[in-house]
Amino acid sequence: MDTQNRRFRLIASCPDHVGILAKVASFIAGQGGNITEANQFEDQRSQSFFMRYVFNLSDKTVSIDAFKVDFQSVADELEMDWRIADANYRPRVVMLVSKFDHCLARLLHRWKVGDLKIDVPCVISNHETLRELVEWYRIPYYHVPVPKDKEAKQAAFESTAELIEANAPDAIVLARYMQIFPAWLCERYRHRVINIHHSFLPSFVGAKPYHQADERGVKLIGATCHYVTEDLDAGPIIEQDVVRVQHSDSIEDMMRLGKDVENTVLSRGLRYHLEDRVLVHGNRTIVFN
Repeated sequence: MDTQNRRFRLIASCPDHVGILAKVASFIAGQGGNITEANQFEDQRSQSFFMRYVFNLSDKTVSIDAFKVDFQSVADELEMDWRIADANYRPRVVMLVSKFDHCLARLLHRWKVGDLKIDVPCVISNHETLRELVEWYRIPYYHVPVPKDKEAKQAAFESTAELIEANAPDAIVLARYMQIFPAWLCERYRHRVINIHHSFLPSFVGAKPYHQADERGVKLIGATCHYVTEDLDAGPIIEQDVVRVQHSDSIEDMMRLGKDVENTVLSRGLRYHLEDRVLVHGNRTIVFN
């Protein structure tokens, strides 16, 4: 890796107190590092501090492994929960989908043209509907039906989990995958499973949110990108957006308008996650966007 491309991200949180930035910045500079992007946030409610630094290591004699070992003493002093990521690494993203193609098609297009710098080892679906689309991109497509019978559904999710594990993802995207992940699978990939829900959560949780919105007569509909937890549509929120609707709009009109919002919100939310811009704090998130 040449000197200009030795780019790393430090993501950290700790109790808030004086001198955090000075200590961290001084350490990075002392290692021959140059900070190119700095984000920080003080949460006064919990007296916690969150930070995301992007830095270059210009000194070729300093390895990132040695950097981590030496930084541990600083982290211990600050009682810091931290990690360092290679900013040039291409994350592996496994996508799950059912029958709706718009979110998946948008992500695959952005991957194909290089807007999303990821690898897509496979797409998993509980239907055969989108096989042709996925295989056009020369991506493996796995069909795992999910029956309604409880025991058969458990077996289906175990098969799905085996496929996910075999493809070693850094993130899992539910691109309108219309199945509820079991709690054990949510726990296994805690804060790595990203869902797009077609409503402005916490409004209209669960199935058919556009129908719920129509019944309520809302003037705004939206979409929410969030982490999946064992609580349905209640995981930490990464990104949201809305679009205005009118009393004359049908449910079909809402769905058409909503698809554009879903595409945008999922694309942004996934990018924030992959660039380590999302720090989870309880059921809230700090998003350095």
